[in-house]
Amino acid sequence: MKISPDLLFNIAGFPITNTVITTLITDVILIVLVFIVAKSISIKPEKIQNAFEAILDYFRETTEDIAGERAAFICPWVVAFFLFILISNLVAQIPGFESIRFHTSTSGHHGYALLRAATSDLNLTLALAVTSVIATHVLAVKHTGIKFYITRFISFKIFPIFLFVGLLEAVNELAKFISFSFRLFGNIFAGEKVMATMYGLCPFGLPIPFIALELMVSVIQAIVFAMLTMAFMHIMTDKSH
Repeated sequence: MKISPDLLFNIAGFPITNTVITTLITDVILIVLVFIVAKSISIKPEKIQNAFEAILDYFRETTEDIAGERAAFICPWVVAFFLFILISNLVAQIPGFESIRFHTSTSGHHGYALLRAATSDLNLTLALAVTSVIATHVLAVKHTGIKFYITRFISFKIFPIFLFVGLLEAVNELAKFISFSFRLFGNIFAGEKVMATMYGLCPFGLPIPFIALELMVSVIQAIVFAMLTMAFMHIMTDKSH
């Protein structure tokens, strides 16, 4: 498996890779789940409603414990990131996920995998990181005011100490793009390489414990991304920080 995804074809000049297709499948699954849950909401919840309510309650309560009333606008972002990353990761764990081949003029005899874990593409994880960081700063400006927001990075109090601290804050914010994107990408890509190796050695039996491990990693990485987003949004929208 290469680090970069495989180009399958182009639509109006837009490159369609195997990770793009998996991303679209993830989007469809999320939309379908939303409709299913919306139609099945009742006073006596069934299994699907119970599962979603458990997820929502966990993140809502955790966000409220950390951010208080600001959980009202932070929690939706946290849940959205968690569900998208979780479903994207879990879809890639379906047995035979990468066995469907797609042939192009440059794919060779074996062709390219039609599907590949979306979060094993650095382009997607970087896009998620950018979305998380930009959303955090937009909320910070909206809820703390532009003046307070600017003083986080530029302040002439106790010159030049606070100015240096502000510079470190700016560097820290830029570093989030790297830490967010590479953490998720590295864990999922490494897992895909391990699974490919195990299936190559022995497709029956040997991959089972590694599938269990990857399922755990898939959930953990979704939680980590969501929780870090929550923490950063809390810090940036809190005037006491």
